[in-house]
Amino acid sequence: MRFATYEEENIHYWTHRASGYSGVNQEELASDQKTVWGECIAGRIASRFPGRAPESIRILDVGTGPGFFAIILAERGYQVTAVDYTASMLAEARRNAGVLAGKIDFRQMNAEELLFADGSFDVLVTRNVTWNLHAPEKAYGHWTRVLAPGGLLLNFDANWYRYLWDEQAQLAHSADRENLSRSDVRDETAGTDVDAMERIARQTPLSMRHRPDWDLRVLEKLGLQAAADEQIWKQVWTREERVNNASTPMFLIEGRKPWLWEN
Repeated sequence: MRFATYEEENIHYWTHRASGYSGVNQEELASDQKTVWGECIAGRIASRFPGRAPESIRILDVGTGPGFFAIILAERGYQVTAVDYTASMLAEARRNAGVLAGKIDFRQMNAEELLFADGSFDVLVTRNVTWNLHAPEKAYGHWTRVLAPGGLLLNFDANWYRYLWDEQAQLAHSADRENLSRSDVRDETAGTDVDAMERIARQTPLSMRHRPDWDLRVLEKLGLQAAADEQIWKQVWTREERVNNASTPMFLIEGRKPWLWEN
């Protein structure tokens, strides 16, 4: 009997999750979250590239899923390329993009093995992707490579599934579930296969790492000027996200590739 590989299990999970995950993105696009996230990202880009028009800035959205980041950035006029490993996610992204679909370059691609030429993008954005990678250090190497000199990396993530390895995190996660059950907030895991996701998380290295410290060390080794904003969740998360994930707050890892004159 042959057991499924990590890659096969991961693709199977996200392929079947595409429709439900797309519904979450559709809710974000129809709410204030579109503006919240758009301003958050655009503000960071403007700080790095003052005076540059969005039309001149090339952005790569890695692990676009149903396309939330790609859509809100294309709406703001940036040149957007969006990649995902699963065809079903890309189909949802194109559908969600509507009239903007023709302005976004959607491609099926592995986040750990980007096929773009060196220096192809000014900005790389990603959300809730790195924790799910089998070879995250390899992915960071590719992400750094495809950034142009002066390029900006914005990675929004969290210590997802750390409770599988850490007793204190397990206690905090259990408290989250109890608090959620007593609240009027929707359970974000309803309708998802938590067991399948935990099986995948047990095969990925980052759920057992101390983050974002691990990420900062890797990016600095790759030559990026890296910093973490561990309070970003206060800016971008809804009340529902805060109640569901109180013990696992989202952080932002920002990496800046040196300009040529800094090398």
